[in-house]
Amino acid sequence: MKTLMPKQLGNDARKWYVVDAEGQTLGRLSTQIATILKGKNKVSYAPHVDNWDYVVVINSEKIAVTGNKIEDKIYYRHTGFLWGIKEISLGKLLDKKPSEALNKAVSGMLPKNKLRKKMLARLKLVVGNEHNFKAQQPETISL
Repeated sequence: MKTLMPKQLGNDARKWYVVDAEGQTLGRLSTQIATILKGKNKVSYAPHVDNWDYVVVINSEKIAVTGNKIEDKIYYRHTGFLWGIKEISLGKLLDKKPSEALNKAVSGMLPKNKLRKKMLARLKLVVGNEHNFKAQQPETISL
């Protein structure tokens, strides 16, 4: 028996989804967005084939977190210099760059290979209610 492999779709066959992040929990929302970006919600899923959909997240600055994560959750980065570790709390990150926390959460749930950058390019984070992707006729889904 032969294994059937799905073919790569063209740009016209990709779907666009709109997700409202207002009041949604950060982790639960990002897992569902990562599932759509990976293409695991499709029947023709194959990890190496680029059949991923686009996700537009509106109100990305109004995500919710549980517990004391606003003060306790710390994001680290390193400058590359000696003793160059920098840290920022979730609350300060949301004040400085409102949609960066959701971007980091989704990025951490995607595969750590060459495809991650392409998948993240299909994630559109919008601050506010209005988005500029109406020409693509996106479907509104509630997660």
